[in-house]
Amino acid sequence: MRRQLPSFLVIGVLSTLFYLGLFVLARRFTDPQAANLLALAVSAVANTAANRRFTFGITGSEGAVRHQLQGAVAFLIGLGLSAGVLALLDLAVPDASRAVEVAGLVVANGLATVARFVLMKVWVFRGR
Repeated sequence: MRRQLPSFLVIGVLSTLFYLGLFVLARRFTDPQAANLLALAVSAVANTAANRRFTFGITGSEGAVRHQLQGAVAFLIGLGLSAGVLALLDLAVPDASRAVEVAGLVVANGLATVARFVLMKVWVFRGR
């Protein structure tokens, strides 16, 4: 756990920056919910692959598809939280700036990160 948590945090920060960059880019072309779905889907696959290799030390292709499918549960939790934040923002502040949208997504992503680590530790990569 002492080795895993720092690795998970570094990957989490990099994944969050990647996700937010994709969101801001996609937001130029589409609505907040679609941009969120696209950015989260792409970054979630990369996050699971990076954590598989660097946090939990699993190399090779054996089990990779299963791990990605299990990681999809964490993706769905993150999607629910981030979509919920964007929906609440749309109700409370219909013309919210990108900065406000991004701030809300940072909070949602923080909560999803806690859930992601627990899921990965106890279910996806258990015993590692």
